Amino acid sequence: MLERRGIERCPRPEGPIAWVHAASVGETASILPVIEKLGQYAPDLSILLTTGTVTSAHLLEARFADPAFPKRVLHRFMPLDVPRWTNRFLDHWRPSVAAFTESELWPNMLHGCRARGIPALLINGRMSARSYAGWRRLRGFAREILESFASVQARTEQDACRFRALGAQRVVLAGDLKFASAPLPVDETELAELRSRIGARPVWTAASTHPGEEDIVAQVHGALAVDHPDLLTIIVPRHPARAGSIRANLGSLRVSLRSAGEPPPDRDGIWIADTIGELGLFYRVSQVVFVGRSLKAPGGGQNPLEAARLGCAIAVGPWTQNFAEAVQTLAAAGALTQVQDAASLGAWVGNMLGDASRRAEVGSVAAEVSRRYADLPEKAARELLALMK
Repeated sequence: MLERRGIERCPRPEGPIAWVHAASVGETASILPVIEKLGQYAPDLSILLTTGTVTSAHLLEARFADPAFPKRVLHRFMPLDVPRWTNRFLDHWRPSVAAFTESELWPNMLHGCRARGIPALLINGRMSARSYAGWRRLRGFAREILESFASVQARTEQDACRFRALGAQRVVLAGDLKFASAPLPVDETELAELRSRIGARPVWTAASTHPGEEDIVAQVHGALAVDHPDLLTIIVPRHPARAGSIRANLGSLRVSLRSAGEPPPDRDGIWIADTIGELGLFYRVSQVVFVGRSLKAPGGGQNPLEAARLGCAIAVGPWTQNFAEAVQTLAAAGALTQVQDAASLGAWVGNMLGDASRRAEVGSVAAEVSRRYADLPEKAARELLALMK
C-alpha cells in the first residue's frame, strides 16, 4: 500500500491542517468526538485522520456518511516509522499541529515533527505496565521521544506517573476519553426491523469475543435454553473473519450468519453477527451484554463503556487489564459484574433475563457512569487549536 510508504496521490488541501492519529478501532472511536469538536470550532480547518488498521477505516466510512460529521476530514493509513517514509508524509501534508492517541510513540515521526516545528500533543495518554517496563530500559531514548510533545494528556494518575518517570515534562491528568465518546451509531431502519423480528424473545449479546470464548458462550446458551426455549444468543466476534470456524465449532446448535444474509434462528439458537460497524445495533436489541477478550488468559478486555452508554447490563471476565479504570468504575457503581467461567456467566445472564426491573436499574446506572468526563473532547480540541497559534 502506497500510503504505508508515505506516497500520496491526493493533493494537499489549501490552508492549515490538523493531523490526528489513532491506531485502531478503540482509539479511533474515542478520538472522533474530538474531531467533531474541531469541526465545530474551526469549520474551515482541514483535518487529516490517520489510522493503522483496515477495521478502523471501515468504521470511518460509516461516520463519514453521517451528515453531522465534519466535511473537511480526510482519512489515510499511517506510514510505517521509516525515516524516508515519515519525511515524505510530513513534507506532503505539512500539518500545523499533530495529535497522537494513547500509546502511539513513533520515534521517527515525532523526530520529524520536532525538526519541522510541528507542535505535537499526546491525547488520552496510556502507558501500560509492560510498556513502562520496556521503556525504562531505554530511559534516555524515552525522554527524547516524550520531549517531542508539547503536552501529554494522561488518562489516569498511574499513566501520568509513568510518563513523568520516563522524563515527560508536561503531563496533565486529563481523564479517559473513552468515557466521553458518543453512543455507537445505528441504522434506525435496521433497528426497527430487527426489533420487530425478535419481538419479546429473551436475547443477550456476547460482544468482541476471542478464540475460546465462543465455546463458553455456547455452553451458557445450552444451559439457559432449558428455561428459555426461544432464547437468542448473539455472538459478535472481534474478528469477523473467524465466523466460519466459530460456526463449525458450535456443533448441533442452530446457528446463522448475518454476513450471509441469514436472519436470527427462529427458535433457540445463536446468531453470529460477523459484520463491521453494527455493534450499536446489537447492544440496542439485547441490553444484556458480555464483553469479551476477558474470559481467557491473558485477555486484556474490550471497551465496556460502549455497552454502558446504551444502558446495557454488562458482564466481563477476570482478564480486563487494558480497560481497568472503566471496569473498576462501572463495577464500583454496581453497573458491571465480573464473572469467572461458564457457570457464573450463565447465572448472571439468567438473572438479568429473568428480572426486567433489575436489568433496567443496572443499565440506567451504567449509562450515567459512562457520561463521566463529557467535556474532555472540547478541552482536547481547544488545546490543539491553541497549539496552532
